[in-house]
Amino acid sequence: MEIISGKSHTTKNINQLEFWISTTLFIFALISICTQTTYGGGDSYHFSQHSLNYSVMQNFFLPEIFKISILYFSFLLFNFVSMPQLARKQNTIANLIITIAVTIFSIIAWMVANTYSQAYRILEYDDLDKAYDVFFGEAFTFIFFLYLLFNAYAYFNERGLELLKRIPLLKQNNNNIVPEVFTATKIWLILLMIFASVLSLKIDYEILIVWLLVPPVNIFFAFCAIYYIIPNLRKNFKGFGRYFWGSVGLTIIISLLLLIILIPFMRNREIVPITLILNAICLICITTPSAWYIYKHKFEKLSEIQMLKTELGKSDANLNFLKSQINPHFLFNALNTLYGTALQENAERTGEGIQKLGDMMRFMLHENTLDKISLTREVEYLNNYIDLQKLRTSRSADIRIEAHIEEQLNNLQITPMLLIPFIENAFKHGISLQQPSYIKITLQTKEKTLYFDVSNSIYIKADNDPEKLKSGIGLENVRQRLSLLYYEKHELIIRESAKEFFVHLTLQLD
Repeated sequence: MEIISGKSHTTKNINQLEFWISTTLFIFALISICTQTTYGGGDSYHFSQHSLNYSVMQNFFLPEIFKISILYFSFLLFNFVSMPQLARKQNTIANLIITIAVTIFSIIAWMVANTYSQAYRILEYDDLDKAYDVFFGEAFTFIFFLYLLFNAYAYFNERGLELLKRIPLLKQNNNNIVPEVFTATKIWLILLMIFASVLSLKIDYEILIVWLLVPPVNIFFAFCAIYYIIPNLRKNFKGFGRYFWGSVGLTIIISLLLLIILIPFMRNREIVPITLILNAICLICITTPSAWYIYKHKFEKLSEIQMLKTELGKSDANLNFLKSQINPHFLFNALNTLYGTALQENAERTGEGIQKLGDMMRFMLHENTLDKISLTREVEYLNNYIDLQKLRTSRSADIRIEAHIEEQLNNLQITPMLLIPFIENAFKHGISLQQPSYIKITLQTKEKTLYFDVSNSIYIKADNDPEKLKSGIGLENVRQRLSLLYYEKHELIIRESAKEFFVHLTLQLD
């Protein structure tokens, strides 16, 4: 359902864009006609040459407004109503009748409008019927071609992606090429429609042939270069020089093929070399370097994305490794604590310690593997750990442990096992059973910001203490995890003096 909804939303946006583009062009055309009317535009010169009365309103303004309005409303009808339904095989007969009726009406209306705007041409023919036959033929040719473009565009807009995906050459190639070919074809059709509409009946047959052939040839060449020619050259370590001269050779071959295609259709043979020269210039000077630039741009982007994916994979692996480092370290400390308690106290205190350790182990088994947990659960874990350590140090009057941890009733989320290394470090390096020592822990939240402070005393370890020369992995791990998971969302301050070790962490939570 989500996919269908997303597709409908995209189609709706495209339809709105097409409507506003066509409406904007229609308004510009109206403004142009009004401007020409104000300054006496039209073919008044031709009317005066044939000694005919000329009315700007009757022989220019009204016919031109009528013709451009027919084109605008016909495009809206074909593009948004009849052809989309025909493409989906809905109301087929009714839409075919509407399409044919609108086309016939437009041909007749266009011919009538031309009898007013180009009435002087009637005098150029000896037979009035022959003049009207010419007018009808021109109107039929123009409207038929333009409406064919309208419906081809509307049909391609509706079914183009599906049709392109059926082409074997495109199916075997990169998946990105289908939407790119679809977009390029749509742009060509849009420009062709605008070109034909603006030139109206003044369109030149030879120019139309050129416009029909040259852009598709350049588009086809660009796609071949981007997805086949350049990749194969790059595999063989060939540079732009080899690609450029290869493109020149292909341009010569393409020009010869176009020569064979164009000559039978051209009444004016002089247009053929002009077309070939124009196409060659476009292929060599525009399409060839553009295709190279696009390929390089796409290749660099893909390489960058692949590099980021690789780095992300390394970060995930590193993060999982860091998590695995924390667990054995904690288990070692916890077992030592319970062992010392069992030697000093009775079974009741040992049972209490085991219960708290069980809660902590449950937390580590279930929540420690998650990406995020509630801050409430993390705080419970911290309290259990501190209570467990208090069991070990409760008989020592010279050890002072203060914990001011706010109860969390919010819905904030945090990465599990992120805070415990600071407290572990404090108990590991700040507590001595032979010397006065202290630990102070505070945790509070304000809105979505967590403030966490840990300070502990520092004492000189004995030379035979195995921990004296070891620097624990806990703080280094948490530094790395913070940089990976809370980049630019945390502030970590660590200060150490001769008598105290202090940590302050500010963390922006979700």
